[in-house]
Amino acid sequence: MGQPLNCDRPESGVLPAGLPCRLLPTQIGDGPGQMALDDVLLEQAAEQGVATLRFYMWEHPTLSLGYFQPSAPALAAYPDIPWVRRPSGGAALLHHIELTYALALPPGRDWQPAQGLNWICRMHHIIRQTLEAFGVRGTLCSQEEKKGDILCFLHHTPGDLIVAGHKVVGSAQRKLRGALLQHGGILLMSSHHTPELPGIVDLGGPPRLFDELAPALRAAFHAATSWDLQPGTLSEAERQRITEIRAQRYENEEWNRRR
Repeated sequence: MGQPLNCDRPESGVLPAGLPCRLLPTQIGDGPGQMALDDVLLEQAAEQGVATLRFYMWEHPTLSLGYFQPSAPALAAYPDIPWVRRPSGGAALLHHIELTYALALPPGRDWQPAQGLNWICRMHHIIRQTLEAFGVRGTLCSQEEKKGDILCFLHHTPGDLIVAGHKVVGSAQRKLRGALLQHGGILLMSSHHTPELPGIVDLGGPPRLFDELAPALRAAFHAATSWDLQPGTLSEAERQRITEIRAQRYENEEWNRRR
């Protein structure tokens, strides 16, 4: 992730208004399909200049490992849970009762200014401010604290969103020919697989977050960026590419275990 983040204040006034950004419908799916879709969004950003924002959920508990993370320790700790490798880095995530987002941005300073903006800081500020409207107060982490060796949400790093001392939002990135994919998990409620990780509702957030958080975040993203969010769907070519990547990578045990 490069230099440690300093997210003390939200960046503002550095993005051109009116940039077109496709907004995909919220989707529930399995790990290989979700990761393949995020991969295709990155390809589209790099090759076609298409920016996309989406939110999604998981049809069953799924362990995702960072691209370079050794698989053996995590799989030994969670042997009976389906797993997949992420295109981005970081430690293991146990996706269960959460809302996940993905943002794919084309190359260039309009989308990724060289100075004055870090997209992890910006997204986490948007999420923090949105949660405040639901009565949930959070802060962005400023100092690293490691509470475990396997799970990402037990490793607090600068920029993570913290509620009542617990990490509830973390994000990771990958770049391809200057294009950026950033995706991250918003932990809504503790999973019985990871009872040590409380979610936002466990920490006092209202249960209506399950239905209302994604729409609220879409509105907050629009307000923060002044971009033209254009509701859209995947093209047939994108769907075919997702099927290819899913088979070649995320359903391929050899590829997933290679690290």
